[in-house]
Amino acid sequence: MASPRLSFGFGVVAMLATLIFALSFPASVHAQTPSPAPSPTSDGSSVDQGIAYVLMLLALALTYLIHSADLSTTL
Repeated sequence: MASPRLSFGFGVVAMLATLIFALSFPASVHAQTPSPAPSPTSDGSSVDQGIAYVLMLLALALTYLIHSADLSTTL
């Protein structure tokens, strides 16, 4: 009969040690908030502007070619 009483005593001691440990080191007090994400180096506006310049140059070249071809046929 002494054996079950000994294991019960060990369980109580282990439970008290766990309770003391949990109260002395709460996870929520020492939790760190994650740092904010770094700001993007480019928001894409420079890429959009580059594409717009290329399309405008293409439109200018096509307009020049169409008008020059139109003038050569009327002469």
